[in-house]
Amino acid sequence: MNDLPSGRYEGSAWTYGPLIVGVPWEPPPGLVACAAELADGLGAHLVCAFVDPSGYLAEFDAARTRTAASMDPQPNVESLFPAAEVRSALQAVLGTPGETWSLRVLNGSVPEALARLADSTGAAAIVVGGPRNGARASFSRLLERSVSARLVRIQRRPVIVVPALPRES
Repeated sequence: MNDLPSGRYEGSAWTYGPLIVGVPWEPPPGLVACAAELADGLGAHLVCAFVDPSGYLAEFDAARTRTAASMDPQPNVESLFPAAEVRSALQAVLGTPGETWSLRVLNGSVPEALARLADSTGAAAIVVGGPRNGARASFSRLLERSVSARLVRIQRRPVIVVPALPRES
């Protein structure tokens, strides 16, 4: 294949950008390790993305273009707790964040937030865990499609689904 100046392979959605892995509140070590190995093999930076679905995107525009501000200017310290827990779990697998990996905390619908991050970073691909097993997870999928199923419908870049290991289900 020929390398194009835009960072894409000719006729492909693959780019040279970072690799994004969507991680839940309790990141499965197998998913994180698999994404890290893939990023290392590609020579790409790994961006671990934790999406808080209970939050919502209120400030998508740059600060200089917004015409309003939050009525509550105090930061929500409690909202930082999940991010600290996720970072700690990631560090147990990946070591200290820096040149090889970083953490981004996002809000809103998980697939849409991951897609926005991939677009804004020029990501090569998005890695997510496969659907969880169990009755509770099955019921959840009845109400709402899995993240991976929704991502492949809205994303033009590759979406890599890593099946859950039996001990991580």
